Amino acid sequence: MSAAAAAGTWKLGDLEVNRIGYGAMRLTGNGMMGNSDGAPIDRDVAVGLLHSAFEQGVNHVDTAAFYFSPLRSANELINRALSSWSGDVVVVTKVGPGRDPSGEWLDTVRPDQLRGQVEENLRQLGRDCLDVVNLRAGGPRTASLAEHFGALAELREAGLVRHLGLSGVLHEHVAEAQKIAPVVCVQNSYGLDWRRADESGLVDLCGKQGIAFVPFFAVSGLRREAAAGQEHNARVHSVARAHNATPAQIRLAWTLHRGPHVLAIPGTRNPAHLAENIAAGALRLAEEELALLDKPDEDTA
Repeated sequence: MSAAAAAGTWKLGDLEVNRIGYGAMRLTGNGMMGNSDGAPIDRDVAVGLLHSAFEQGVNHVDTAAFYFSPLRSANELINRALSSWSGDVVVVTKVGPGRDPSGEWLDTVRPDQLRGQVEENLRQLGRDCLDVVNLRAGGPRTASLAEHFGALAELREAGLVRHLGLSGVLHEHVAEAQKIAPVVCVQNSYGLDWRRADESGLVDLCGKQGIAFVPFFAVSGLRREAAAGQEHNARVHSVARAHNATPAQIRLAWTLHRGPHVLAIPGTRNPAHLAENIAAGALRLAEEELALLDKPDEDTA
């Protein structure tokens, strides 16, 4: 069994993936805003990092055309890595509000512009059909997504997209989209420090409907796009010591314990952190440890 298979598998439609995947956002810099961690990552180093993930069993990569910095594009790095890899890897990308070539955000995207975004992802990834495309919510948080999701459903019927998902959405958006076309995954910010998806019932809704729930920022928490900072949660440290694990591994393990439909897509440019993230799938937290982690924030040191 590969390291990434230790947490089990889930299906995105008809595509079975290991529950531990890889998020490509950090490949081009520190976050999707294009902020730099310093010198851009060497292309061969990036390809080697992706190959290392694949060798450890990662067969699910999350990306987007708007994951780019002045000199690097996550999609193009993934394309290069997959062109020299013989195994099957499911690539999940997203469309909707994005960035223009200068890096400025385009918060308003019309439904008829989504085809261009899908085609841009196809070109960058070197594919004729995208495995999974998530519609990223934009505009007012409660706004309907029906027209935009309908446009993607048409591209699915046309054979440009295999499966559809949602990103950054509310409980009601899932029901709205499901009336138009099957939803195979929902990506939302979620972790120990940010549990709105629990409060709204979204995590449980996805489980009941057989939809993958894919948290992002599960490790960085409230720091969001920034890399995970120094861990200040005493409860996380306590559980980590008991397992001889890192706090980041405990945070990932906690999300995976929320249900068999919950996937993980931690991203990193550090090979050691990559191995640690993948190894988190093998951690088994006891009920009392989960209860400790779930205590209210006022118990946090």
